[in-house]
Amino acid sequence: MRVRVLGSAAGGGFPQWNCGCPNCSGLRNGVLRARPRTQAQVAVSSDPSRWFLLNASPDLRQQILAAPGLSVASSSLGSPISTILLTSADVDCVMGLLHLREFHPLHIYSTLSVKRILTEENSLFRILARSNPPVRWDTLHPERLMTLVPPSSLGTRDGFFCKAVPLLGAFPDYVSDPLKESLPLEDAVIGIQLIHKEKRFFYAPSVPGLGEDWHRFVDESDLALLDGTFWKEDELIQAKRSRRTARDMGHLPLSGERGMLKRPFRPGKTRRVITHINNTNPVLNEESPEHRAVREAGWEIAYDGMEFEL
Repeated sequence: MRVRVLGSAAGGGFPQWNCGCPNCSGLRNGVLRARPRTQAQVAVSSDPSRWFLLNASPDLRQQILAAPGLSVASSSLGSPISTILLTSADVDCVMGLLHLREFHPLHIYSTLSVKRILTEENSLFRILARSNPPVRWDTLHPERLMTLVPPSSLGTRDGFFCKAVPLLGAFPDYVSDPLKESLPLEDAVIGIQLIHKEKRFFYAPSVPGLGEDWHRFVDESDLALLDGTFWKEDELIQAKRSRRTARDMGHLPLSGERGMLKRPFRPGKTRRVITHINNTNPVLNEESPEHRAVREAGWEIAYDGMEFEL
């Protein structure tokens, strides 16, 4: 299994176009040791001729064009992208679907609630149904093993499979209250585990931090890309960017006694990497004590273009 990080920043990217925080200003002025990042996006493949997208970021078009192997020029059969798996209905996860509407067969997997939000209430996304051919939707059911690519023959273990892992988050603010009240919360935010042969990859760019059932999916995986949005609980409050805490926004902060870095993951095979990093997060500064603390805790920090082979 091949995992490619096309984007590793939270919404707005890094630097964010309208932000003058120390990180964004420092990167623009060339005085901060940091990498620019586009908005969080991952592509996964078990076969070089076929790629699966995990979410569809607002930066998806430029990310595809910049990635070797994902463009039409690399394939005589057209685009190697045909399938998208959505972890939520957040704008940062779905806006890129509108870049993929250009007369290309698409297969989208999501929870039933996410499909309803995008197809019943949001008229903009109805364009996906009017494309030729129309988008095909399939429902991700909690912790049910689903086949993305069947095994090549009976008894072989070369198929490609996925599981949806409920993370107990909230639906986006743009969803109307009547619809929101009719939807099960377990559908709002999920992590996705992908399985190929003996290898497992777990992706959860938004972890609200409610419950701990998701820990076992991290522990049993060979690679986990997890929520690294904020360093501390009141990060945006201190930066005067919001009155909401990290958890209010559906993100477990990295630091603190109950933060991501202190979670009791089982020591072992899992390679843990933070992604979806907000522009205010001091971890982006490669010379900061926070950056060093993440590395010393045994974690890695995702960047655009990072690749893994499992």
